[in-house]
Amino acid sequence: MHETLARRPKNEPIWLFAYGSLICNPIFEFDESSLAALEGWHRSFCIRLVLARGSIEQPGRMLALEPGGSTVGVALRLREQDLEQELRMVWMREMVGGVYRPEWSSITLEDGRTAQAIIFAANRDNDLYEEDASPDTVTTVIAAAHGRLGSNQDYVLQLDKALQRHGIEDIYIRELAERLLENRS
Repeated sequence: MHETLARRPKNEPIWLFAYGSLICNPIFEFDESSLAALEGWHRSFCIRLVLARGSIEQPGRMLALEPGGSTVGVALRLREQDLEQELRMVWMREMVGGVYRPEWSSITLEDGRTAQAIIFAANRDNDLYEEDASPDTVTTVIAAAHGRLGSNQDYVLQLDKALQRHGIEDIYIRELAERLLENRS
């Protein structure tokens, strides 16, 4: 966390780019939120999930950002007065197991402003990284995965609904949700 903060753009607020569970459940206080476009990255279920909504015996998949394309998410501006405390909560949740690399990246907010935001990109050097995140592979894995927090499938369906509520169209997430719903029938 401190390494990432040390690279903070001078005199700029701290924004987090939420693209998955932080949209559904941000877990921290923030001063402002906005839809935001992130160029050069896309959503990918490329992290093997062995906790929460998966297990060692029946692993699921966790969402990360991978290079290429573009995506839309929700930018959350952290409160300066609680910055370290709030960011520590995010780090405890997102940085478990080293599956992400926190990076600074430029985002464009809904009103046209640009900002630097912390994004959580897939750590391709982590043992839990899975190169094949194709809908065919991921649908099969996610449909079978359960853990102490419920089914991996429920997470994807909740995320799809959250994206729709925000007016965010993500073809990859929508396709996964549709396939999972078809498989339920």
